[in-house]
Amino acid sequence: MTRTDLSDIYRSYIACLNSQDWPNLEKFVHEDVDYNGKRIGLAGYRAMLEGDFRAIPDLFFDIRVQVSEPPHVAARLHFDCTPRGLLFGLPVNGRRIQFAENVFYMFQDGRIANVWSIIDKAAIANQL
Repeated sequence: MTRTDLSDIYRSYIACLNSQDWPNLEKFVHEDVDYNGKRIGLAGYRAMLEGDFRAIPDLFFDIRVQVSEPPHVAARLHFDCTPRGLLFGLPVNGRRIQFAENVFYMFQDGRIANVWSIIDKAAIANQL
């Protein structure tokens, strides 16, 4: 797989998330996916994402930086959104916030097999 191929797959994955096209998530995510060191599987990964969209109805994944080096992708994602209630334990309660996520993926057989995510919670806390 080339860098361009992997980049295209990743951008299609992000488009799948943004359109909440859950039936097609399996095209991009391995059935035994690990998230931050824990095996949650495709069903757990989908449930996590669906929960994110319930908590943040206007959630949109905006790729600001992407580096592809097969079998890895690194990205800095930007969010400008209005979460309901608590977000990462912080009382956002419908306020508009902006924050970033630095995330690293490892692909296996053209699908995401491992995800390591770090969310800038300090940026959220500073806005509250």
